[in-house]
Amino acid sequence: MEAKCSPATLLLLLSSSLWMLLLLLQAPSMVSCHEEMKSIYVGQQVLPMRIGRPAFGPESLAFDHRGGGPYTGVSNGRVLRWRGARRGWAEFAHNYKHATVAECAAKKKLVVPESACGRPLGLQFHRASGDLYFADAYLGLMRVGRRGGLARAVATEAGGAPLNFVNGVDIDQETGHVYFTDSSAAYQRSDYMMIILTGDATGRLLRYDPSTGNATVLASGLAFPNGVALSADGSHVVVAETASCRLLRHWLRGPRAGSTEPFADLPGYPDNVRRDDGRGGYWVALNRDKSWAADGTTPRSVAAVRVRAEDGAAAEALRGLGNATVSEVLEREGALWLGSVDTPYVGLFRISEL
Repeated sequence: MEAKCSPATLLLLLSSSLWMLLLLLQAPSMVSCHEEMKSIYVGQQVLPMRIGRPAFGPESLAFDHRGGGPYTGVSNGRVLRWRGARRGWAEFAHNYKHATVAECAAKKKLVVPESACGRPLGLQFHRASGDLYFADAYLGLMRVGRRGGLARAVATEAGGAPLNFVNGVDIDQETGHVYFTDSSAAYQRSDYMMIILTGDATGRLLRYDPSTGNATVLASGLAFPNGVALSADGSHVVVAETASCRLLRHWLRGPRAGSTEPFADLPGYPDNVRRDDGRGGYWVALNRDKSWAADGTTPRSVAAVRVRAEDGAAAEALRGLGNATVSEVLEREGALWLGSVDTPYVGLFRISEL
């Protein structure tokens, strides 16, 4: 039976040392969902694009206005760019701490706490300007020009409250508005398990307007809002609410503008959300599926799902990735690029069709 999306179950997924204790606390199962999903079995077909030590955890992925990349943020606070198999990864952007905090200097090559040097999570390019925006979990919403270098914070507060755990990012390419999430007002990323354990629902969905430099609150009272994706027509954004195992839809235009509603029930705990490559849906990465607590990792474990934009139904499931967690799936030109907050590589899975 499918496990319920509950605080106890998610904490179990994040902390294996509490496995037996929290399994006993697991609540009854929710309604079974998505059995009709088409399965895509990855197996050993993922090509790892390894990141140089000590950095790891390429959480999110983006391509620039010329198709270069992907770009990704890693655990030592930097944003890297992929330059091809022969040249590998190179630094594209950094924050002020890499010049002012000794242990964050590039030459140190130390493993340091994320909070010491910053932690880029979601990222996206504004194609017209070439600017890269990314969510630094500790420093705020950041921006760097098309040539890279020093990234600066463009938003550190909204609605009179500081940003505390900036997470997902997407951009309206027409207006330049940046949509992003602040996962909790009470806990930072270093204490993210406490968001679940305490039932915290202080997360927010926000919008940054580069023409005014202001960040406004679109929705509040969210339970661990994570990834965010703008709809193809720009009428709404889809937000992953990790603690509730679901997607939300926040309307930007039309008669329901300003309202937030449930959009999709998911078979696991969502991280980032990205529109698919023109097929009318969204790829939703799952940190773990709900059955992991009882069954562990199996060949049928779901690492991500593609949901349909019209009704939120899960159409396809990505399976067979073993113990590797997935934080983002980016579909591009017949391939799936896989990000993970835990691995020392970006995964590339080439497909002929889905």
